[in-house]
Amino acid sequence: MAKESHHIRQSYLNRDPRRTVRVRMSGDDRAFLTVKGCNDGCVRNEWEYSIPAADAIEMAESLTGGWDIDKTRYIVDHDGFTWEVDEFHGHLEGLVVAEVELTSASDAPSLPPFVGREVTGDPRYYNSALVRPCRDNA
Repeated sequence: MAKESHHIRQSYLNRDPRRTVRVRMSGDDRAFLTVKGCNDGCVRNEWEYSIPAADAIEMAESLTGGWDIDKTRYIVDHDGFTWEVDEFHGHLEGLVVAEVELTSASDAPSLPPFVGREVTGDPRYYNSALVRPCRDNA
């Protein structure tokens, strides 16, 4: 079913929904800094930059107290669309969220059999809202 998978750890330097800033490790050696704007329906501006892995680890540890999110991402093709299926670990164990990559806001992909309830636009399922319960920065 999945054509690939990646272990991802991420932490949020800013969780304001109008402008989130995330640091992410994919595997042990690839790291990224990502800035996201406010959602407009299912569309959101995003800018992502590769950074040294050591910088990502230092940012997560010194600015946020460690990794907020730990998950495995599975890449699944279904009916001409690529789905990212995230299986969360740690304090979010048991949560699985699927997201489809759209080429335009008018795309209407068919739902794969593994998709349950629709949560698009529900801020409770934004990764920035899923940080460790004891996290107190914004």
